Amino acid sequence: MRILGVRVHCLDMATALTEIERMVAQGGPTRLVVTVNPEFVMRARRDQRFREVLEGASLSLADGIGVVWAMRRQGCPQFERVSGADLIPLLARSCAARGWRPFLLGARPGVAEDAARHLEADHPGLRVAGTYPGSPHAEGDAEAVRRIAAARPDVLLVAYGAPQQELWVARNRQRLDVPVAIGVGGTLDFLAGRVRRAPRLVRGAHLEWLWRLAQQPARARRMAVLPVFALAILRGLNR
Repeated sequence: MRILGVRVHCLDMATALTEIERMVAQGGPTRLVVTVNPEFVMRARRDQRFREVLEGASLSLADGIGVVWAMRRQGCPQFERVSGADLIPLLARSCAARGWRPFLLGARPGVAEDAARHLEADHPGLRVAGTYPGSPHAEGDAEAVRRIAAARPDVLLVAYGAPQQELWVARNRQRLDVPVAIGVGGTLDFLAGRVRRAPRLVRGAHLEWLWRLAQQPARARRMAVLPVFALAILRGLNR
């Protein structure tokens, strides 16, 4: 279905994970997986290039209770977010079981390495193909692509934040020999222990956004789009 013009698949976590596993097993050209929240939607309404990248994604998941709410208004029975922070540990477990190796690209120096160590410790048998902070800017693309090619991963996790991570994949997907690339935002910071995740009770009450705002006040400007998003949905501006 479309949320203010942005395509989002009506999938719960289990089904989303199954779809990603299918794409990895199938191989072939790089498929982009995006996790859509209200900030994505509102940016896409004013940024044509970002809108085109989201439209070209193979899988668009509802990361953000606002998007889930909007989808339910259109008839989707979905009741849960499919956030990167919840998805990636589950995907890591699948990778460990199947012998697939992820590559962690982006985040601040040292974060991806710490996240890789935590993932390997939490999922016996998992082997991370490589890590590299790189840069979301085009001048750093060649080196990042070279490192990824040398590592030969099965899954690429890109942590440059939106829209940079999605634009990076779109710009380089013809040069990537990896079945699936997923934009994961701040997930590596959570996995590395650099940022504390909201307690389960807070997440269950759909207030993780408020927790993150308290932890990172600089997010206030980004979250200013939330009431605008809600009003647009209520007005039925789904185009």
